[in-house]
This record gives sequence, C-alpha cells and structure tokens, in this order.
Amino acid sequence: MSYQGYPQQGGYSNQYPPQNYQNYGAPPPGPPQAFGQPQSYQAGQYGQPPPQQPFHGHSPYPQQNQSYGAPPPGPPQSYGPGYPPQAPHSPYPQQQFPPPGPPNQAFGQPGYPPQGQFGQQPPQQHGIPHQQGPAYGAPAAYGAPPSPGYDPNQVAHFDASGPADALRKAMKGFGTDESALIRILAHMTPLEIPAVKQTYSQRHRRSLESDIKNECSGYFEFALLAILRGPLQQDVWCLNNALKGAGTKEALLDDVLVGRSNADIRAIKTAYQQTYGRSLEADVRSDLSAKTERMYSMILAASRQEESAPVHPQAVEADVTELHRATEAKTGADALTVCSILTNRSDGQIRAIALAYEHKYRRALETVIKNDFAGHMEDALVRMVRTGADKAMRDAIALEECMSGPGTKDERLTTRITAIHWDRAHAGQVRGAYKHRYKKDLISRIRGETSGDYERILVAMME
Repeated sequence: MSYQGYPQQGGYSNQYPPQNYQNYGAPPPGPPQAFGQPQSYQAGQYGQPPPQQPFHGHSPYPQQNQSYGAPPPGPPQSYGPGYPPQAPHSPYPQQQFPPPGPPNQAFGQPGYPPQGQFGQQPPQQHGIPHQQGPAYGAPAAYGAPPSPGYDPNQVAHFDASGPADALRKAMKGFGTDESALIRILAHMTPLEIPAVKQTYSQRHRRSLESDIKNECSGYFEFALLAILRGPLQQDVWCLNNALKGAGTKEALLDDVLVGRSNADIRAIKTAYQQTYGRSLEADVRSDLSAKTERMYSMILAASRQEESAPVHPQAVEADVTELHRATEAKTGADALTVCSILTNRSDGQIRAIALAYEHKYRRALETVIKNDFAGHMEDALVRMVRTGADKAMRDAIALEECMSGPGTKDERLTTRITAIHWDRAHAGQVRGAYKHRYKKDLISRIRGETSGDYERILVAMME
C-alpha cells in the first residue's frame, strides 16, 4: 500500500521532527514498558496515538525505531506546489517492495505464509467488521505507554524553586506582572507543571491556582488555569464540562477522546473516576443515546489496534469493502459498522484504509462520511479519518473553525491551543499545515482574533 496520497506525519517542515525525534507517546526503544511504571519524559505528540517513526532513509524495510510491520515509509513531504499530492494510480508502492514473497503478506514482514493459513485468523464473515491481527510469525503488537503527564509515576527531575519563586514574585504586592506569568508558564512541559505547583505550595504556603484566580481574569485566566491543570486533568475537566448541565458539548468530547491511544484513554477514565467519584462510561451513557452513545462506548473500551501492529493489505481491502457496503452501497448508512471499524483501527491502518478507499472507489473516505452522516456523528467520524491521515492538518482546520465566522469561539480556541502546545514539534507542524491550507500565518490569525494578555498567552503557546 502506498502512502504517497497523504502527507507523512510530521512532513510540514524540514525542522519537525528531527531525524532522531521521539514521537510523543510512542513506545521507547526496547522492550515494552507496562502502564503505571515510571517513565522518563519523551517529547513528542501530545494526546495522540503514537505516529509512525520519522523516515530515516530510502529502504522499504523497518528502520531501528520504526514499528515492525508499519506501512512502508516514503520521503518526507514538504510544503510547496502540489500539496497534498494527487492520489496515485495504484494504492501499492512503486519500486518499494521487499523481495517477492507469498501474496497478502504484511508490509515490512518476511515471507511468512499468507493470511488464512495455519496460525492465521479465520476469514472474515460477511457483515462483520474485520479484526486485524499480527501476521503469522510476527512479534505481537505491544501497547504504547501513556503520554507524558498521563502516568502519575512520571516525574520531572529538575529544581522547580526558581520558577515557583518567580511566579510568586509576579503576583506579590500591588499589581501583577502578566508578562512574567506568560514567560514562565507558556512553555512548561507536562511533567514540570505538577512539580512547580507542589514547590510553590511548599515554599510559599499558597495555592498557585488560587493566586492565578485572584490576580487574573477573563480568558487570560482561563488559559493559565488550563496550563496549570496539566494535560490529563485538563482532559478530565473538559469532559466534566462537556457532560454537566443541560445538553452535551459533543465537540469537546471529540477533542478529548477521538483518536487517542489506549493507554491515554485508560488514564483519562481512571483520573475521571478519582476526580469526580463517577465512572466516565456511566456519565457518557446517561448523557448520550442511541448510536452516538454506542460510538463513545467503543472509544472508551480502549481497544484500538496499537501502532506497533502490522498493516495487512488483505485486511485493509476487507475494511474498505465493508465501509463501502455500510455507506455508498446502500440506502441509509450503517453507522455502527463504520464506527466499529474506525474506532478499532490504528492511525496507520486508518491511513491505509482511506487511501485504498479513494483508489478503489474514486471518492475520498472523508467525503463519503460527510455525504452519509450529519451532525455530531459526522464530526466524530471525520475527526477519526483526519487523525489517521494527518494530525497537523486536522488541528490546523480545528483552530480555523474556532476563528471563522461571526465571533471567536474563545473557550474552544484556548482549549485546543493548550492541547496542541504540550508538544512543541507538533505545534510547529500545525503552523506549517495552517499556512499551507489557508495561505496565511497562524500566529497573525490568532493576533487578529484576540487581544491583550489573552492574545499574548495564546501566541506564546503556539510559538
């Protein structure tokens, strides 16, 4: 399967990611590490399932840090004329195959027996979404650890007394030094935030959040508090905000839950239970209904294929056929079949499915979803496809949605920028994707929609 029809993850700038860049939330090199074990901080992509490792050369075989069985890498895409590339005439790689082997073997796998022989899964039954599994003889897929800030055992090893004292100085006495607050907090990592909060409390016998609330106001305060919660507690706060009161803020649910890794979903459910004394699954069931509730139950099951799982051409073709049967080939889309496939596949598998679908039926999968669904179901499914195809472009579009039309959706804009900013490399990719799609600078766009200290904190997070 060729992946030239979509930009490679992290392909919007020659600066991101560097050749030796470790993606946010990706499994560290070496044996898998169990959830709950201490993790050392690795910079990378906040809140997403671990993307494929950066391309290191022209070999079609997995590189040292590439997931076994991942789609064959291609040269990194760069911004320039013709992006995104036109869909290729064939969904299969040109001159990128490993040595010939039996048909239907997994990408990047040795020539083991094809799917369906001894040791393989049974063939797919009609009407049942295909469940992909490891190729015969391939290493079992292992789960990525939770992202930085999502494991309570993750610890930042640094002296937080300097930032803690500087923050107190910025708010002590008459007036507040807002510039100092922005300078100190805008670029802190997920692991540094709790250390600074704890040190602030120990050294000054005060709550940093309470002091921020007393000294700041408006959306500037809203942004600072979002940073101080850290990524996990901010997700939990957003979920409670989306579910409480009359009505449901579905867009907020999508931002937090759609496209997340299994490890992050489990961490979010645990933190939600600990914070509010209620099950997240139960709250979702009581707030939603019918097919939307079923879709979120699938997401919260945390049963996605891991990014280390191989991408099998036969399995991709089966999913493409099943998606077509559930949408364009019938009157009235089969929402549960579509949800079952997209909520259980990895980003690499979804990327392959989207490309193969467009090659086979000459229509983009995202377009098909928009034609066959509406409202929140459409938004969630489109986000799943965009997450697999190109996370940076997905986030660039999401930011523009907050600023387009009459008025600025300030809470949503602040929440999305806060989520993006935890990974500096990804933030740079989002700026590049935005420039390519909208032909204008994202920072200038933010400046035009906001003002004052609120403007400065958002700009600082995206710079």
